[in-house]
Amino acid sequence: MTYVNGFPRGAACIVGAATFGIGRCPGVSAVDMAAKVSLMALADAGLSLADVDALYTSAPFEALGGMELAEYLGITPKVTDCNRTGGSAFEVYVQQAALALAAGLIDCALIAYGANPASNPPKTVGMTRPSPWEAPYQPLAPVSSYALATSRHMYQYGTTREHLAAVAVAARAWAQLNPEAAVRDPLTIDQVLSARMVSTPLTVRDCCLFNDGAAAIVMVRADRARDLRKAAIPVLGAAHAVTHREISGMPDLTRTGAVFSGTQAFAQAGVTAADIRLAMLYDAFTITPILFLEDLGFCAKGEGGPFVSGGAIAPGGRLAVNTNGGGLSCVHPGMYGLFLLVEAVRQLRGETGERQVPALDLAVAHGNGGVLSSQATVVLGRMDCL
Repeated sequence: MTYVNGFPRGAACIVGAATFGIGRCPGVSAVDMAAKVSLMALADAGLSLADVDALYTSAPFEALGGMELAEYLGITPKVTDCNRTGGSAFEVYVQQAALALAAGLIDCALIAYGANPASNPPKTVGMTRPSPWEAPYQPLAPVSSYALATSRHMYQYGTTREHLAAVAVAARAWAQLNPEAAVRDPLTIDQVLSARMVSTPLTVRDCCLFNDGAAAIVMVRADRARDLRKAAIPVLGAAHAVTHREISGMPDLTRTGAVFSGTQAFAQAGVTAADIRLAMLYDAFTITPILFLEDLGFCAKGEGGPFVSGGAIAPGGRLAVNTNGGGLSCVHPGMYGLFLLVEAVRQLRGETGERQVPALDLAVAHGNGGVLSSQATVVLGRMDCL
């Protein structure tokens, strides 16, 4: 086992992955969805609940969600976590599970999530207190925070609304190749630009979906992974950074913690952004892939807008980004980070049909939580990368 920058490179593998209930899943509770997709991911790996001794989850509106899902599944895990870093939580779980597996603390980790805000709308959106510093200005949470970061990027680097629209159009083009995606009708730059403004400069087409969905992955040590049902996907690097809580506390509105998490995860994996041909980037809003492409090193700071233009991140472009359709067109039930990982695994296995990225051996899944507050980067590869 080789530790690189404190991380056990390739010691843990993702061996099962599944999604369930994308779009609308009426009559099924969030914990039902998480349990269902957990069984699907275990079956994908050729394992059962009896094998699971670690459970990581983030229940949508249940602070004790880790215990709730463990009870529902009838398991007694050695490790249970239900952290609150928002959509990045699941990339953080991969980091934590890989470390626990390498240490011998656990043998099989299940990471699961389910939420149904579309078919069972919550009375309120969000689980946090109003900001005493921002509430007097009556922002729309969280879109106004992202609109602020977007406006700053536009002012500082000349990023345009057309650049933002290119992100949404590329996501929709990928979604049209994904039978599971919730929204698959055509989308043009003009349609994004003329859509209803939500928080200037972001229109409703610059914002992610708000629908149902569940996802799960299963992780074991590499020595065991080779004997299981599907191709094992090693975790080559994983890192996490938190820079602030509220957008008013963000040190630089144009620079996220992905600068730190990406640098560390790529160093652990022994790769650079230039080696990556699939980037699964959390796209809660159209500005976020632009920021993450810059901060992860796919292009220079300020060049994200031109980088995504002209179909560059759409099917057939220079870099495959969010090949499932992303949070903008496939699924976003409140936290999207686990769906990034599932799509990366499916792509590396060669299971994605029309949207398959050819000859793929490396992928990055990058999660975002809060209001650009928590950034977590996971580098995955095929077994031959070891």
